[in-house]
Amino acid sequence: MIERIAGFFGDETHATRRRRLFYLVLVLIVVADFLVSREHAEYLWERLPGWSAVYGFGSCVLLIFVSKFLGHQGGLMRREDYYD
Repeated sequence: MIERIAGFFGDETHATRRRRLFYLVLVLIVVADFLVSREHAEYLWERLPGWSAVYGFGSCVLLIFVSKFLGHQGGLMRREDYYD
């Protein structure tokens, strides 16, 4: 079973099916956010449906860009032949 899962995520022949599956999961997360009760929300943006999904996605994208910036500009990444 592990080989089938690894093959699904690692093989390019399943790229279209994998992309559609991920989009479906994203849509389901946003739709599920419409079903959550908002009566105890403290802030205005917490009452917006889909806000949690957008905020989580934006935070992940920001984290990736900041880590890439620190890696390239901050001197954390080295060339492959650094120790040679």
